[in-house]
Amino acid sequence: MRVTVGVLGPVAAWDADGRPLGLKGPRHRAVLARLVVARRRVVPVPRLVADLWDEPPKDAVSALRTFVAALRRALEPDRPPRARPRLLVTEGPGYALRLADERVDAWRFERAVTDVAELPPAAAVARLTEALGWWRGPAYADVAGADWARTAAGRLAELRCQAVERRAEAQIALGAAAEAVPDLDAYLSEHPWREDAWQLLVLALYRSGRQADALAVVRRARHTLAERLGVDPGPRLRRLEADVLRQAEHLDPGPGGSAAQIWAQATAAYERALPPSAHTRLESTAGLMRDLAVTGGGGLAAAGRHRVAAVAAAEQLGDPLLTARVIGIYDVPANWTRADDPEQARWLVAAAERTLAALPAGAPERARARLLGTVALESRGTLPVDRPATADRAYRAAAEAERIARRLADGPLLAFALNGVWMQTFERTGLAGRRDAIGAEVLDLARRHELVRYEVLGHLIRLQARAALADPAGADRHATAADRLAERHGLALVGVFTTWYRASRVAATGSASAAEAAYRRAAEALVGAGMPGLAAGLPAVAALSLALRHGGPLPEVPAAEWGPYEVWVRPLLTAWRGERAAARAALRALPAPPRDLMSEALWCLVGRAALLAGEHAALARAVEALRPAAGEVAGAQGGLLDLGPVAEHLAAWTAELAGNDRPRDD
Repeated sequence: MRVTVGVLGPVAAWDADGRPLGLKGPRHRAVLARLVVARRRVVPVPRLVADLWDEPPKDAVSALRTFVAALRRALEPDRPPRARPRLLVTEGPGYALRLADERVDAWRFERAVTDVAELPPAAAVARLTEALGWWRGPAYADVAGADWARTAAGRLAELRCQAVERRAEAQIALGAAAEAVPDLDAYLSEHPWREDAWQLLVLALYRSGRQADALAVVRRARHTLAERLGVDPGPRLRRLEADVLRQAEHLDPGPGGSAAQIWAQATAAYERALPPSAHTRLESTAGLMRDLAVTGGGGLAAAGRHRVAAVAAAEQLGDPLLTARVIGIYDVPANWTRADDPEQARWLVAAAERTLAALPAGAPERARARLLGTVALESRGTLPVDRPATADRAYRAAAEAERIARRLADGPLLAFALNGVWMQTFERTGLAGRRDAIGAEVLDLARRHELVRYEVLGHLIRLQARAALADPAGADRHATAADRLAERHGLALVGVFTTWYRASRVAATGSASAAEAAYRRAAEALVGAGMPGLAAGLPAVAALSLALRHGGPLPEVPAAEWGPYEVWVRPLLTAWRGERAAARAALRALPAPPRDLMSEALWCLVGRAALLAGEHAALARAVEALRPAAGEVAGAQGGLLDLGPVAEHLAAWTAELAGNDRPRDD
């Protein structure tokens, strides 16, 4: 059963159709409320007894068990006899309530108040209005006298105050200040000590063209605060009063006076016009997350979370075509081969596969192609290292998405599919030329179909490829073009990649000190970018690459800072310290690096370690792996590092292997 429990008012419960469930007497409701307060944690039986009775009777434990049994019958009336309860469970020394957040109104309310910080004003108003509507009275109304309920109720009351005030802030930001006035006025009659609410009411009145009323509210606030609390208004309210008196320009940007207000008003109009159906709103949410993902910083991480929630909600509606659209709308280009959130990526791949399997006969080919492209994109960095790449599902999904897009002659769809194909072009080293060709086609499609984000993607792909192919002038041109597009269209994350590329150029041509400074700036660009898949271990590997190119000491870096690359770095560090036997042992057990943008750099580190340690089997593996990349620059495939020409490494290593009959110093 999809049971919902409510404590935002008297304690209650409802079934999936909204019908109330019979909870019997006050002790039963108290047990349920106490378990809600525990938030899925186990409450031991002695604690429950102490919380339910001031002076427990002798049969308190037996009575408690009776209450729990009755609650279980109410919450799961269709549970077969002797079947294990799923909602109110016995665990260890006590009981726990195993409900998801959305099934308890208080937990759902807490999440709503937290989430609005990431929403635009119109969405925040809608979300908070909905959340405030869940309240049926004071929280835990029928058990509020209990000590354990008092703290929980107080916390929820404070969150409710925050929700009212945040909604008023969002209404004012939308240019709907007059709509905020009645609710704020009523709210302050119940919460006269909330000085932030007084300020909001003053501002709402002023922006509604009621300057005199705004000043009257300041006087009322001063009198109320002095009479009830014995304090004067704080400095912010006093400053606001002065600004209202002199009609300060910043108090009201005026109609059309600021880009922020235009955006807010347009968002409000869209929100009002959008049909209320779940289908339409889920597709709209997915589109919004696509735009949020390219804003940088917290936007990227927030977009990922909300995207997963939208897909999950679409799946719950049982409409695979809707789910396909919600998944496929999120066509955010990607040019790094390691996921920021691998668990989330795996979940999205599984959702896309479930949806593919559920598509009805005759479903649009475009929907199928977008799902296949999603499988290819979200499976980044997962090509198998121990068998042919063509055996991998993501590799085949990318190829199928491309075939469908070409057959349909759909340019935007083909650009999306080619992004997935590019993500899977790492079956071996030395494929920079192939990726360059993909980047060129993506650029052409983007320009013909005015796909700005794919135009940026094409430039970044070609930047990486030209850097790998020892064409710095070509890479420079693409970096400059990407930066110009990013500045024009507000694509903040592009600068992370171009800053790192320019640091790699300094590393290849400048002094060690200049390169160190450039990489420090590049590392700073990663701070707050919301790109852990790129950032993890990269600054440490960059410092190591500088030491190898310029002959300096190897960086002293804690093991955790090598991130996912530690296993391939460790043999080199060990050999560098002169621990050749330990390095050889590590090299013999070393797996092949992942097939991605860092594979050639990691093979180079493996080869350097094998050369130092005299481990010829590992050295031969590195030569074999890098031989197809003989015409490329080691480490430059991602446009972030430069370990010198692969050919130079191969020459040194093959010379070592040719003389491998020399005695070794173990």
